[in-house]
Formats: sequence, C-alpha cells, structure tokens
Amino acid sequence: MLANDSFHIAVLPGDGIGPEVMAPALEVLNKVAAATPGLNLRFTEAPAGAGHYRDTGASLPESTVRLCEQADAILLGACGLPHIRYPDNTEIMPQVELRFIFDLYAGVRPCRLIPNIPSPIVGAAERGIDLIVIRESTEGLFASMGKGVVTDTEARETLLITRKTSERLFDFSFRLAQRRKARGAPGRLACVDKANAFKAYAFFRKIFDECAARYPDVATDRIYVDACSAMLVRRPWDFDVMVMENMFGDILSDLTAGLIGGMGMAPSADIGDKHAVFQPCHGTAPDIMGKGLGQSDGHDPLRRHDAGLARRPSRPRGRGAGCPRHRGRRRPRLCRRPQGVRIRRPRRHRGDCRRRVAGAGSRRRQSSNRRPWPSGGTLPISPMRPMMRYIMRILRL
Repeated sequence: MLANDSFHIAVLPGDGIGPEVMAPALEVLNKVAAATPGLNLRFTEAPAGAGHYRDTGASLPESTVRLCEQADAILLGACGLPHIRYPDNTEIMPQVELRFIFDLYAGVRPCRLIPNIPSPIVGAAERGIDLIVIRESTEGLFASMGKGVVTDTEARETLLITRKTSERLFDFSFRLAQRRKARGAPGRLACVDKANAFKAYAFFRKIFDECAARYPDVATDRIYVDACSAMLVRRPWDFDVMVMENMFGDILSDLTAGLIGGMGMAPSADIGDKHAVFQPCHGTAPDIMGKGLGQSDGHDPLRRHDAGLARRPSRPRGRGAGCPRHRGRRRPRLCRRPQGVRIRRPRRHRGDCRRRVAGAGSRRRQSSNRRPWPSGGTLPISPMRPMMRYIMRILRL
C-alpha cells in the first residue's frame, strides 16, 4: 500500500554477509529516489534468519510477517548459516517460508551479461546473453519441505503439481514473454520438464500446451531438463524465457548465474498476486563475514568467493615448484612431476583445414619439411601436436 505518498519497503538484512551487502543497496535506492521526481521510498528493517533463530527460536517472527504484509515490497538479504540448523538438520531459510506465506508462485531469475564481467561461454561477448528463468516457487518438490518421511532404511519426499498454480505460472510467463517481445526480444517461451519419465511433468506440460493456445503470438518450445542443461552451457543466447518446476528452476537458475559471472552477480524476485520479495541469489558467505569484502570495491569479492577463488595462494613457478622437499631448486629426476607445466592449447581450425595451401597467406611461415597435400600446399599444424609433446614430456620425466 501507499503511505504518505511513498512506497513502503520492508528490509530484512539477513545473516552473514547479508547486512553488509544490504547497506550499499539501500544507499543506491536512496540515490535513485532522490534523482527520480515523484519517487519516495520508505524503509523499515525487521529481523529474520538464522541469527534470530539462534537467539529467539524463531527464524521469521510474527512481527516481521505483519510488517511484510503491510509493505509494498520486501527487500531480503542472504539468509542462513551452515552451523545453525533446525532439529531435522535442514538449514534456516526464511526466504522459502515467505514464498509459502504470501503465495509467491513465480520465481523470476534474470540472466543478462554484465559489462566488463567476462562469461565462461565462448562467443557470449559477441552473441550476448539475455534470458529469464521462471521457477514455480510454492509447489514441486519443495512442497514436501519439512514433511518428508525418513526411516533407517529409506527416505521419501512428495512432488506436488496443481492445475491452479501451474495455470497462474504459465499465464505470468506468457505475459512476460509478450512484454519482452514488445521491447525487441525474441518473445519465445520454453517449458522445461521431464515429461518423458514422470507423470507429474507430463501433467505439467499438458497444462502448458493448454495455456499456449491462448497466446498464439508467443512462440513456444518443450525441452527436457537434461537436454536444456547441455544447451545452456553451449548456446545460452538461443533462450529467451524458460518456465519450469521448482526444483529444476532452483538448479538451472544457479547454472545461468554462472554464465554471467557467478551467484554474486545474479538478482532474484519471488512474485505473487499481492506481494513480492526481491533478493540476491548469493549465499551468506560466513567465511568473509565482517571483513569488508562484501562491499563493492571493483574486485567483485562475491564472485571470487562463489567461484572458490577467494584468497587463493598463487601457484609457485619454475623447476622444483610444488615440491616441498626441493622447493626453490632443481628437483632430482625421480622427484620431478609435471607440476607447473603449461599446456599449449591446440590451435582452433576454422573452416577447411586445407586453408594453408600455397599462396593462402598463412600467418605462419610455410615450412619446407612439411608433407605436402595431394592438392598442393603443405600439411596444416595438427591440433594434437602440442598435446603429444606435453605427453611425451611427462613420459620422459
């Protein structure tokens, strides 16, 4: 609701590095509001998370729930600590509790290439990455959270998919694809499931097909989740909007975050008919909590932490490097190991390998001792030759 001509935002700083990241986020929002005429933002903080559970026994107190219910939006920091858990050994996740309390059925995970942040995908800088993963956030396998049955010999969880929630999710996804199409995007929606193996996902796809008939202007695809995973790491620019069940969305949204620099660079929103929660995708990073590494300083520590690169010592170089007995001097022959040996990557051949014919203008000098092609010219450098030299070097050691 609007109060005093301003948008009321409930702020839940969270645990670990969450409060450190929340502080500059609020600073940015205040500057945006100051630079936008007619935009007024009012923030109210409330406790939630593993730290509050440790102190009071409640991860999401009733006062916080009432505040979130009255607010126009909820801004949530990273929550949970690995050493603080419920009695059943599951982690404290108030973000999941909020989804069930306020019926936030649409989890929106944008994935867009960020300037000056390289992607591990070859060709991403030229082709671009701009896609959205929409996960159903209240059903699927997460509907069984806290209700599973565990015995000494087996454990059971239940997958839940309902027509009502699926229809709302698909309508939301089709409308989003239409808006993206109006802005110049492909406007294509893919249903990601495992309908070839499970009846629940076949039911999920059937509802998708029924909803697709109401949106003839949106192109649609049906993809199995395993094939989709392989395609995302090869050609992510072929995707626009993807909709899927809760667990599949949880996994693939983390995968797409890795395409644009890591979990520390990925935003997230859980949206319902009346409420919405906005939060980062990264975790609480307790190992760098309180060290000031969570604030942006141009080095992107969250991305380094998500990739496991935070404070990684440099690898020693030269002969004897990596050998604790002979560090800093030449190692005996029996102690030599292929550590620190740089592997020459094979040259990538583009097009026909016969491009190195005589007069083709090769970048390398034509060698007279190369075996000629039947059609003339010389034999191109084999992409396996550097690798063979490396293998032979290891064998000689």
